[in-house]
Amino acid sequence: MTEASAPAADPTPAPAVSTDVPAAPRTVVVLTEEALKPVDVKKIVALHETEPATYRVLVPADTERNVLAAVLNHLSLFEMREALEALTPVDRDEAVADADSALRTSLAEFEAAGASATGEVTADDPMPAVEDEVGRLHASELVVVTEPLAIQDTFHTDWASRARETLGVPVLHMYAGDWRLG
Repeated sequence: MTEASAPAADPTPAPAVSTDVPAAPRTVVVLTEEALKPVDVKKIVALHETEPATYRVLVPADTERNVLAAVLNHLSLFEMREALEALTPVDRDEAVADADSALRTSLAEFEAAGASATGEVTADDPMPAVEDEVGRLHASELVVVTEPLAIQDTFHTDWASRARETLGVPVLHMYAGDWRLG
């Protein structure tokens, strides 16, 4: 009776197979109430400099606003002229045009920074659009860029606070043109 033996192992190591597949870019949704400044885009892009990222910018058309909150926000920052301007009625067409201009400027800033970005103007309450985009794009995070809003920030009714409650992705709140986080 003969015994079957396993073939002898080859002493030479197998050639290394590269498993380095470029990672798919992560998608970051950016929600802003005004045109992003170069410093804002620089901070956002710097957050993702070690991995590829694409950006989806959403700008709401401010066609409706809480006049009392707007006035109090401006007064809390000693912005008297802006507080008076907040008392004027909203021109819907102008609000949409302003949002479109802010979107185009923001996309141009991302392009100038060498980053890939697309975007759209949303309804006055951007949260349904944010939820849709985060889900549709499988976004890895949301960056919210606003001016300081004393009333909304204090009572956690700002966009970032609302998003943290519902999205299930990291949410970063930055103040426009500033190094501070909200």
